[in-house]
Amino acid sequence: MAREPNPAPLRRRVLPRSLFGRALLIIVTPLIVVQLVTTWFFYDRHWETITRRLAGAVAGELALVVDRLATAPDTATRQSELADIARHLAMRIQFHEGEILPNTETDTGSGIVHRLLQREIANRVRRPFVLDTDARRRDVVVQIQVTSGVLEAAIDRDRLFSSTTYIFVLWTVGTSLVLFAVATLFMRNQVRPIRRLARAVDRFGKGQEIGDFRPSGATEVRQAAAAFNVMRDRIQRMLTQRTEMLAGVSHDLRTPLTRMKLQLAMLKGNEVQALRSDVDEMERMLNDYLAFARGEGTEAVAKTDLGDILTEVVDGARRQGADITLEAEPGMVVSARPNALRRCLTNVVTNAIAHGSRVLVQAERHGDRIEIVVDDNGSGIPSDKREEVFRPFYRMEGSRSRETGGVGLGLTIARDVMRGHGGDITLDDSPSGGLRARLKLPV
Repeated sequence: MAREPNPAPLRRRVLPRSLFGRALLIIVTPLIVVQLVTTWFFYDRHWETITRRLAGAVAGELALVVDRLATAPDTATRQSELADIARHLAMRIQFHEGEILPNTETDTGSGIVHRLLQREIANRVRRPFVLDTDARRRDVVVQIQVTSGVLEAAIDRDRLFSSTTYIFVLWTVGTSLVLFAVATLFMRNQVRPIRRLARAVDRFGKGQEIGDFRPSGATEVRQAAAAFNVMRDRIQRMLTQRTEMLAGVSHDLRTPLTRMKLQLAMLKGNEVQALRSDVDEMERMLNDYLAFARGEGTEAVAKTDLGDILTEVVDGARRQGADITLEAEPGMVVSARPNALRRCLTNVVTNAIAHGSRVLVQAERHGDRIEIVVDDNGSGIPSDKREEVFRPFYRMEGSRSRETGGVGLGLTIARDVMRGHGGDITLDDSPSGGLRARLKLPV
């Protein structure tokens, strides 16, 4: 049973793939860690300390009120004492004569304020009480059992909170957002030259015109762009020199071949016919070699309708008597070198009709690429030989013969053209029983 491929590690699936995302992560992660550590320290030290002190002050005031009520001799004195206390303290105090707190647990509230205030009241007042920090929006209500009744105090919630807490959080979040925005802006400007360089390299690899590409960005990016310009100039000079050299070789070799053909035309005999076949084969080899070495590198890239080229290639094969069918989607326009692409498709189709009696050509779009499939019902190619047939002048005598007219450069030229356009060509088994050539071309 085939083993399933191992899934990518979690860190590769979670972490961003682009340089921009990773650079932002490197900048933002320490910032977030510092903010979290600072916030925790502030919450654990400053906020809890301040809240505990505020709660202690409120609990002390409640203890004072309880003590004053305990020393009051009658109801009138208690009411007078409560009025004075309410006037000087930020509390709204009521006394419920003769009432008793319920024995059940009725505390309502949660959080650090509720916890600290409950602890401070228990330590300072030392009487039964009920604390409610959630019932009212702006107040905290405390009910304390005294000898003659229940003391109810409504305390302003602001007395138990420090405004510096919210100010600190706002400043922390605000500065983090500002720093994140600044980091994003600067990183975007730093990544833009790298993207320009990547697009230029991609266009140059596809044989498209780049124009005046000027280095920009950081020093390292400028060095990479300058190295790319130097490499581009060297490759273009090499291609020009090779083309000029091959033009001279073509002229020098064609002249003696032409004289040999003229001399053989005046001779007679069976041996002469064999020599003529050898000369013709030498001429075909020379033409194919020059076409392969030249690589159609000087042709300009243009918007090309792939359907028109496929129709032209298939019609040419039909005129030679081939049983070939074309199924192509309309409107498949690509940026390509038309003559090179036509030569590539012609080589693949010619290879198919030379080794099969029926050929099917299909072309359809898949997302950002176009896939061309050429199927034949011939003898096919063994799977261990399918990469070797792309080597220059490689011939499989068991499936290919000299009568087919090839010298082993057809598929080599086809792959060279496809890769020059940013695509590729692969071989596989055909449903028809022969060979399937799959050509992938980016849009």
